[in-house]
Amino acid sequence: MSWEPDRLDDQALLVDGDPSGMLRAVAASAAQIRTSHRAAREADLTAVTRGGRPRAIVVAGMGGSGIAGDILDVVCGHGAPLPIVTVRSYQLPGWVGATDLVIAVSCSGKTEETIAVAMEAVRRGCRLLVLAAVDSPLHAVARQAGAPFVPATTGGQPRAAVWALSIPLVVVAAELGLLQLDDEVFEAVATRLEDVAHRCRPTSESFINPGKSLAMELAETVPMVWGSSPLAAVAAYRWASQLNENGKYPAVWGEIPEVNHNQVVAFDGPLARRDIFADEAGRSLRLFVLRDVEEHPQVARRREASVRMAEDRGVPVTQIVAEGLHPLERLATLIALGDYASTYLALGYGIDPTPVSAITELKARISQ
Repeated sequence: MSWEPDRLDDQALLVDGDPSGMLRAVAASAAQIRTSHRAAREADLTAVTRGGRPRAIVVAGMGGSGIAGDILDVVCGHGAPLPIVTVRSYQLPGWVGATDLVIAVSCSGKTEETIAVAMEAVRRGCRLLVLAAVDSPLHAVARQAGAPFVPATTGGQPRAAVWALSIPLVVVAAELGLLQLDDEVFEAVATRLEDVAHRCRPTSESFINPGKSLAMELAETVPMVWGSSPLAAVAAYRWASQLNENGKYPAVWGEIPEVNHNQVVAFDGPLARRDIFADEAGRSLRLFVLRDVEEHPQVARRREASVRMAEDRGVPVTQIVAEGLHPLERLATLIALGDYASTYLALGYGIDPTPVSAITELKARISQ
């Protein structure tokens, strides 16, 4: 599979190369915000909220569902009066008990790790909230436990349903008094995502389309994606995951300052060097810095120094600044650009972004 940037401006190839409509799914993010916000408002959450604030919130989920816990954590921010933990495994931490709230998230409702954690939460007497597909195995766990249930408001690939799976958790956090959030914020996020969708639409040419431009910068590189705050680091993780799943492409992600204690050394490695006399261009390192407007002063200094070091060594750098005032807005803009870039990257390589054959094969192998 070779990289052919001309594919990105060939409308027929974009349609033929994306038969399952990943670009359409990404463009539907604003609608997801509105629909999932309404679904969460309409759900009966009194069983979760009437007991007052829990000791901790534990979000159980995998892949595109698990990131809902990370999003909840950074939207609540450092001021949250309780820990918010995401569990991506088959077991709850030993300390989780009856005073804690466990939120089980699965777009399909069939994720075996999440089902196992939800059942363990029931046995331990935890408060439980389930967000999943209607009439799924996870929905059955909620019914049997008498736990509140919020239906997942979208089908298809879980990674394309990030807001449908995340917004209900944010609504619950607001109901518990963990953050101040009114309806205008959700509408502002949806409007912001509509703007990104307009700028990244397939008919917009590569030289003005930020999603296509990013795909061209990502192509034929080994991308390192760094976030300059906990919020931006969640977006960096999302970028790497989307590059893996949509683009079938490797990526490294991290957060400043932690990356300054390990990943920065790659600037002195073999992938940071370019041989201008080589017959064929090899894949080389490229740094993508996702910047938040709220950065610790020392992190800002580290970011600036890291960028200068990369550039001094010939490592290309792309910096992207989050847009918006509310943390949810800023996170949404960073995530949306990565969703588009990873999808266009796949299409530029002639790869269908939707199938995840390796995941399907792995599930089949472990079920034997």
